[in-house]
Amino acid sequence: MWHLFVVRTKERDRLQKYLFDHGVQTIIHYPIPPHQQAAYSEWNELHLPLTEQINNQVLSLPISPVLSRNEAEKVVEILNQYR
Repeated sequence: MWHLFVVRTKERDRLQKYLFDHGVQTIIHYPIPPHQQAAYSEWNELHLPLTEQINNQVLSLPISPVLSRNEAEKVVEILNQYR
């Protein structure tokens, strides 16, 4: 069973606000790039442009075994209306 449904967009903050305004909860699961997290302190000073770019573009959409088909279709409908 999937536990994350992650999309990537250059307009992450705008998309997240749009979805919130339309009743769709999202989350940024990993707001800190992996190489900058405390667990990897020996790598904190590295500059990894692609990793940092992707990290600023990913957004997790709702996914759950209890998400009904109608709820999932509503999320798709709202996303399809995003401009």
